Amino acid sequence: MKDVTQLTEGWSLRHGDALLPARVPGCVHTDLLAAQVIEDPFTGLGEKEVEWVGRRAWTYVRRLAHDSAHERTDLVFDGLDTAASLTLGGRPLGTTRNMHRRYRFDVTGLDGDLEVRFASAYDEAAAVRAVTGERPNVYPEPSQYIRKMACNFGWDWGPTLVTAGIWRPVRLEHWSTARISRVRPLVTVDGTTGRVEIRLDVERTRQGQDRTLTAEARVAGVRAEAVLTGDETVLRLDLPDVRLWWPRGYGEQPLYDLDITLGDDTGPLDTWHRRIGFRTVELDRSPDEHGTGFTLVVNGVRIFARGANWIPDDAFPSRVTPERYRTRLTQAAEANIDLVRVWGGGIYEDDAFYDACDELGLMVWQDFLFACSAYPEEQPLRGEVEAEARDNVVRLMPHPSLVLWNGNNENLWGFRDWDWEPALAGDSWGEGYYLGLLPRVVAELDPTRPYTAGSPWSGSWDHHPNDPAHGTHHSWEVWNRQDYAEYRASVPRFVAEFGWQAPPALATLRRALPGEELAPDSPGMLHHQKAEDGNGKLNRGVARHFPLPDGDFDRWHYLTQLVQARAVAAGIEHWRSHWPVCAGTVVWQLNDCWPVTSWAAIDGDGRTKPLYHELKRVYADRLLTLQPTADGLVLAAVNQSAEPWHTTVTLRRLEADGTTLLEGTLDVAAAARSVVRLAVPGALTPDERSGKEFLVADASGSAGAGGGEELRALHFPVPDKDFAHPAPRYDVALEPVPGQRDRVDVVVSARTLVRDLLLQADRLGPAAACDSGPLTLLPGERARFRVTGCGPVDPQDVRAALFCVDVV
Repeated sequence: MKDVTQLTEGWSLRHGDALLPARVPGCVHTDLLAAQVIEDPFTGLGEKEVEWVGRRAWTYVRRLAHDSAHERTDLVFDGLDTAASLTLGGRPLGTTRNMHRRYRFDVTGLDGDLEVRFASAYDEAAAVRAVTGERPNVYPEPSQYIRKMACNFGWDWGPTLVTAGIWRPVRLEHWSTARISRVRPLVTVDGTTGRVEIRLDVERTRQGQDRTLTAEARVAGVRAEAVLTGDETVLRLDLPDVRLWWPRGYGEQPLYDLDITLGDDTGPLDTWHRRIGFRTVELDRSPDEHGTGFTLVVNGVRIFARGANWIPDDAFPSRVTPERYRTRLTQAAEANIDLVRVWGGGIYEDDAFYDACDELGLMVWQDFLFACSAYPEEQPLRGEVEAEARDNVVRLMPHPSLVLWNGNNENLWGFRDWDWEPALAGDSWGEGYYLGLLPRVVAELDPTRPYTAGSPWSGSWDHHPNDPAHGTHHSWEVWNRQDYAEYRASVPRFVAEFGWQAPPALATLRRALPGEELAPDSPGMLHHQKAEDGNGKLNRGVARHFPLPDGDFDRWHYLTQLVQARAVAAGIEHWRSHWPVCAGTVVWQLNDCWPVTSWAAIDGDGRTKPLYHELKRVYADRLLTLQPTADGLVLAAVNQSAEPWHTTVTLRRLEADGTTLLEGTLDVAAAARSVVRLAVPGALTPDERSGKEFLVADASGSAGAGGGEELRALHFPVPDKDFAHPAPRYDVALEPVPGQRDRVDVVVSARTLVRDLLLQADRLGPAAACDSGPLTLLPGERARFRVTGCGPVDPQDVRAALFCVDVV
């Protein structure tokens, strides 16, 4: 039987004449940080101080001695970052030039000092660029010339921290006769029968060339066996009455153990284990009267995707543990997200990421790793791209959560709109990857899943790549130049990117910028704002709705976070109300890789922004929303649940002081997975000329006639700065949670209209968190905020942590 020895201990990093302790998996920056050679690049202006690290060559060393009775010993690396040459006992083993591949070296009979020498990524990129020629890039960095995490070179939310190192596990594998070299389980469903077709490849030693091998596969008590005289075989299993895997909100996520054993007449030689799930997935791109659709269909059910874009959760991805993946993805699921898009400027994530998605019912849209650049298609890159694609398609295809392969991020759009074509002058730029190589690899290796050439992509060059009427659309003009109300100007078929910036939580800023007097334009704040004119766009977004605070950082912080939440909610509410024409929204972005002002809902320290809580509301199965249209105000009842929704909606036209001007009701009956749009009677529509009227819609979110969660929609016809807001007045009471010293309920009783009341719990302590985002209270209403992780709190501190709209 194969023996495995993990090589996590005993590594050193050569730094000048010193050998520093090294952690594997890890990277140069984390090792230098642990050895106190560098300061934390995430704090203050520290990123600038470590730029030299990415421009140097580095060497990792370890004594390697092994004694095995097996015929063969392989040294296996799951990830090397990036351009490396390896020697063992002074003998060359090989070279690598791709962070996104696995590597295997035959070291049978060898021992001595193992050295892994990493060239500077900049030097490697320059060498490739000298061969392929120049290509355009959105950023002034050479990411398209090296198969490495592109955002290592900086992004409009990320630091420039160009890593090197053994970033994924490394081990010795000792084996005899034969080993399992590749397994491709093609999982399908036919009626109630689950089918698994297993394509199995083996590698043999010289002594094992003529041996007869047996392969056995087992799933849920069903067994298949094959005899191998060559190096490959196919095993097929049929499972009657299989339980289907469903996205969260649509059903359960049963997973089945798939076990494969390779053996000969002496017994087992090697084993392989994964969990699989049975489901079908299609991508409906049918043309219709609205254009060209883009709808995910799982187990025959058409789905409005409630998504978020995922970036690497740390600028040093080797620090992301399975527990951290689980925490972040659980946060996503608890925000009613059902799809995460792994963005093409990052990495193919660790198996722990996809395992968690399998269990949580989170669909995964997986980009191939190309983003915002023209990529040469010549060697040495073309061979690396194909090897990388084959490696990762096979590695990830067992996961039922994986529902879509996507060729690239924004490169087809860039070719058409970003002046690439003249600069390229006929040179290759990646089209051959996205429309040729990658779909061919997916069709060959993983035909059970759909592939799309890029995001955005209209389906062909017959339409503009970012045409909202065809395929996927990225909506960035609103954030860049317009008010968020402009999201309502169009109904794209699928919104794969859109978003709005806001700073991270105050406790995150205080940790990342120690000792700094915080201001929107203070040195640390500006350094941790990577977007072009980011603060200008933030301020313009606020100024369209509120007087821009002058010298009041706390107020600016609250308003920028509030506008982020409102902006994203405005887009999602509008697009969800147009299902099935629009079939999904994927907000940019779920998470951050360091403390930064960005589009994320969860900041770099893992703290949630108000946006996170708004996602929970607007992505709920049932949503009530009031939508202004050219023909008047519309009430939309969105029912994404599996049950019909019949409710009575109470509409109240109110004045700012709480006076009811008119009240009425609408009967709403929304079938399962449907949307009902009803015109609001003209008499109930607030008069925007008055500057003091607004509309409230209340309904039960339950399936029956009464009870259940109460849903509310609000419509203010004018910006806050033009609305006659009363001076907000409210009472605050603290109610300890019995038996839990670290929790308290904050009960707020409104004496006036209190709009978008937010409790910033982290002001009560770095570990404190609140279960609610912004809430609007009418006069006489109460709200309960549960705060955890706070310890004993002072009422005055609680009041200081409460913010609301106040434009008097």
